[in-house]
Amino acid sequence: MKKPKRGRESRTGLSRRRFFGSVATGAAEAAVLTIPAEAGTQPSPGQTDGGMFKAVLNINGRAHSLNVEPRWTLLHVLRDRLGLMGTKSGCERGECGACTVLIDGLARYACMTLAVEASGAQITTIEGLMRGEELGLVQQAFVEEDGFQCGYCTPGQVVSVEALLRKNPQPGIDQIREGVSGNLCRCGAYGNIFRAAQWAAELRKAR
Repeated sequence: MKKPKRGRESRTGLSRRRFFGSVATGAAEAAVLTIPAEAGTQPSPGQTDGGMFKAVLNINGRAHSLNVEPRWTLLHVLRDRLGLMGTKSGCERGECGACTVLIDGLARYACMTLAVEASGAQITTIEGLMRGEELGLVQQAFVEEDGFQCGYCTPGQVVSVEALLRKNPQPGIDQIREGVSGNLCRCGAYGNIFRAAQWAAELRKAR
């Protein structure tokens, strides 16, 4: 017996999948307003009538104005509200480092940072380290030195190395180990991760 085809068009010409897709798109457009980062001084978070808070999150050079619940983490907003899926959800309790982002240049766990807490700060995710369509130098170093296996922890590892090199452009091996000590790799690719960090420092020096 043949299985019925899924997603068939109804008599109105609208499939179930297309219907929910259009509803989700409309809801996202209504919930989030993206404005240029250079729009001037950003307003501080303020409570709305519905118990939500107005927040302006400056992410990768763009300012996103949206209403957030006071309990929402930055990780939740990045992934589920803004669709920035590069920041990974791992332990969600500040242990694995998969969700590491830069906040004002410092490595922070997005799962342990409230969205309202990050309002007005400069946030950089793994997507923001790219140079247009090209990989950033740390990302390139991880590829060339095979600094990953399954790849799930890699965004957090890359962001932590980026934070380290911004603070210390030529770190020694002990400083590299300390710099990524908050990021766990269950595959055990630490040797390659350390070499990737060293090569990233050389690439930055050459540039």
